[in-house]
Amino acid sequence: MTHLQISADLSYRLPAPCTILVQLEAAATPDQTLTRTDIHIGPANSQAVVPAHDSIGTRLWTTQQEQLTVSYAAQVAIDRATPDFATLPATALNDLPGQAVPYLFNSLYCSVHAFDELVAGEFPGLTGGPLVSAMADYIGQTMTYGSDVDNANSNARQSFDARKGVCRDYAHILISMARAANIPARFASTYAPDVRPQDFHAVAEIFLDGRWHLIDPTGMAQASDMAVIGIGRDATDVSFLTAFGSMQMVEQKVDVRRI
Repeated sequence: MTHLQISADLSYRLPAPCTILVQLEAAATPDQTLTRTDIHIGPANSQAVVPAHDSIGTRLWTTQQEQLTVSYAAQVAIDRATPDFATLPATALNDLPGQAVPYLFNSLYCSVHAFDELVAGEFPGLTGGPLVSAMADYIGQTMTYGSDVDNANSNARQSFDARKGVCRDYAHILISMARAANIPARFASTYAPDVRPQDFHAVAEIFLDGRWHLIDPTGMAQASDMAVIGIGRDATDVSFLTAFGSMQMVEQKVDVRRI
């Protein structure tokens, strides 16, 4: 079991009153337990809690004027093994549960057909977990990780063609490749202690052998060390801040460590 101590402190300037959807609290799930959690959003005490995508985690609505500040602290116990993808078979399409089916299709940042030819050509004969593992390795070998890259509006194919990106780009590419191979795949927002530089961390979650399995194509995080915040079709569904208006970052700090 892994125990993590997490803190996140954010400050944003708001040119005008703004309603914001906040999602940065670690989720309470069967394989991770929140032993301590504390969040403060201000300056105005305006909050409304709603379930997050697929009811994994929560979101907070808040309306603020001039400034948004968020201070979050948590301790999380993670009881999750890192999967051995070499042993995981694909689940037949007609055996997929209904909740996995939407993750076969295109989403805003993940175009399935953009990777059809590449997947067929690069990974002949591979299926299931071995295929997913090979795709993750391929992404790691062909992409350059750059924390200075601003690909916030790039889709998976654009990021892949640039051969450079950050964790969200790596996750979008693997998700698109898996979907191109008829394997359900979704986006997961997490905290992980070995991510450099420290920040919110995006990974993929793949449906194999009847259940979901986390995988990080950047290689910086293992499933046994990740605290999941939420999941979605792609980054659109799991943004830590979604502003319905304009805002400018003043400061943002994330710290994750084992305890």
